[in-house]
Amino acid sequence: MQSIAGSWPGAAATILVSLLLVACATPPQPGATGQRASGSWAGTPIGSPPVPSPAMKRTMISRANQEWSYFGRQTVVFKGTEESIPHVGDWEDDDYRYSRRVNSYWRAVGKPRIDGMDCKKPWSAAFISWIMKSSGVPESQFRRTPAHWVYLTDMIQNASLPGRYFVPRRLSDYSPQPGDLVCAYRKPSYVRTFNGYTSASALKGVRGHCDLVVTNNGRTLDVIGGNVRNSVSKSTLELDSQGRMQQVPRRPWLLILENRL
Repeated sequence: MQSIAGSWPGAAATILVSLLLVACATPPQPGATGQRASGSWAGTPIGSPPVPSPAMKRTMISRANQEWSYFGRQTVVFKGTEESIPHVGDWEDDDYRYSRRVNSYWRAVGKPRIDGMDCKKPWSAAFISWIMKSSGVPESQFRRTPAHWVYLTDMIQNASLPGRYFVPRRLSDYSPQPGDLVCAYRKPSYVRTFNGYTSASALKGVRGHCDLVVTNNGRTLDVIGGNVRNSVSKSTLELDSQGRMQQVPRRPWLLILENRL
């Protein structure tokens, strides 16, 4: 017993070194990026996350803030059932500078003949598409389109594939973070949901709107979108006690696209 006890410290050290060597030699698991579990959408597991690219995500947010500043930093506040515009910025048809800027968004979706003077043509999806294109997001990850429903259906249909940059999340499950997209439908359109989920087929042809999240302070959410009150506007939204989005009359929120970069 004494000889065994006396040799124990040396044996323990040998075992510890062996374990450390084994641990160091363990290869990383496929798809492991240090991010949280991928979850599911309507019962279908969401694919493993992509290799992180924080720089690309920061570029998206920077582009949105840059355009908001260019258009005079218009702000919209949603509080309860009320909507206000504390600061009015520059509008799409105020002069040629803003009209041409809107034209650059349309060019990102293959519509080079449209500009800000075409006030009856909603350009919010073109704006989001321009942000993605100018930030280096490949079209295989985000379709450039003049209609939000086109890329939203793509995101839902492809959510189970590995490496998707954006995946759908229910409003009740997730607090939006900078770089995410928050999406609503526009009346008179209506989207069928079940337990907070919707399907790709239910979104086809739906009039919609998405904004890019730039700030979440736990109580409010700041999002930037195009064609919001005729400008690129920053909207402030109230969050509930758990940091979740709340419905407002003018924005029937539908889902969140989580940016996993």
